[in-house]
Amino acid sequence: MSRTLDRALALVRSAQGPIAPYLEAFTASLIEQQYSAFCVHHKIYRAVQLSSWLARRSCAVAALTVDETLVETYLRATLNDRTRSRGIARFELHQLLRFLRAHGVIPEHALKPTDPVDEAIQRFSAYLREVRGLADRTIELYCELAVQFLRSRFGRDPVDLRALQPTDVIEHVQQQSKRMPARRLKLVITALRSLLNHGQMCGEVSSHIFAAVPSVSSWTTTPALPRAISPEHARLAIESCKRHTAVGRRDRAVLLLLARLGLRSSEVAALLLDDVDWAAGCLRVRGKGGRDDVLPLPPDVGEAIAAYLQDGRPASGDRHVFLRSRAPIRAFKNSAVAVASIVMHALMRAGVEAPHQGAHQFRHALAVGLLKKGASLPEIGELLRHRSPQVTSIYARVDLDTLRALAPAWPGVAP
Repeated sequence: MSRTLDRALALVRSAQGPIAPYLEAFTASLIEQQYSAFCVHHKIYRAVQLSSWLARRSCAVAALTVDETLVETYLRATLNDRTRSRGIARFELHQLLRFLRAHGVIPEHALKPTDPVDEAIQRFSAYLREVRGLADRTIELYCELAVQFLRSRFGRDPVDLRALQPTDVIEHVQQQSKRMPARRLKLVITALRSLLNHGQMCGEVSSHIFAAVPSVSSWTTTPALPRAISPEHARLAIESCKRHTAVGRRDRAVLLLLARLGLRSSEVAALLLDDVDWAAGCLRVRGKGGRDDVLPLPPDVGEAIAAYLQDGRPASGDRHVFLRSRAPIRAFKNSAVAVASIVMHALMRAGVEAPHQGAHQFRHALAVGLLKKGASLPEIGELLRHRSPQVTSIYARVDLDTLRALAPAWPGVAP
């Protein structure tokens, strides 16, 4: 055990105040998450100082939730105007508070809605998760956009969807259109329709209100042409991963799953150790809407995953296949951002200047490649696990050579 960690444990043993009884378990949780000894010592030091400060003020540990400004008061009293140090300390103490809440020491302060809009959004969020089966990131986005509409219409007053008029919906969309591009506005309308559909199910919104939601006209192709990475650029991105490092082995396995199986970023992040059937050579994929599928595991993808699991994946009780490389060691918190970051850095290492940096371009590339090799649209849709043939039909427009043969000549122009 390092000397720094010994000092952290000595701080725990000598701690006074209302937080002291919980510091030993907090220390163990930090070590389990594989924080460095220096980080553990620094976080424990801050927790011990807060506990002593509370003791001098005769505050119980529950006061941290009852008075949500107590941590800020402590930071101003002990760190003066050192903004950066105060920000680091605030992060460390909020981590301590999350630990205390998770273990039932202090109550969860965010459980009770603060106003009627929050109550309505909680019901809307439950509908999106339990009825629609949407992903967490999609639910978060829809709720954020729904809040803007409800706030503009009801403010802090009770939310009464029965009082909505078609003009309320139209005016909100018109206002949003003044400050955002058409692509973002389409998301606003999708979220608005989901909110009103939820209201219809609850008997609070009539059909004529739902029909009042306008559509967004766009002079671009609708839907847009798939943006696919070229096969050569995909190969360069995959080969840029350093196989002799743990992070390189992880990133290579992630990129191969994107390129060879066309998985979505959320599906890659959701993979569990139990989802890989090594004997049968297949992979269980948790897709959109709670749908589970079994896909064959290509040999190169299986070898890349095995290399990461055997020599690269940190020891952890977390059952997700892919984990963060730095403490806290756990699954990716935001799958879209984490996987997109892996793609972005791989493209930078490979010197590829792609117009699109996201992970979805590998999924598009797989579909385009299969189409050019003669695969039918139903076959592509089955591999990509599309719910509707209309979604797959967008790939019919990327085979430009075939489309040129079908296009009639312009009148008066020789073919």
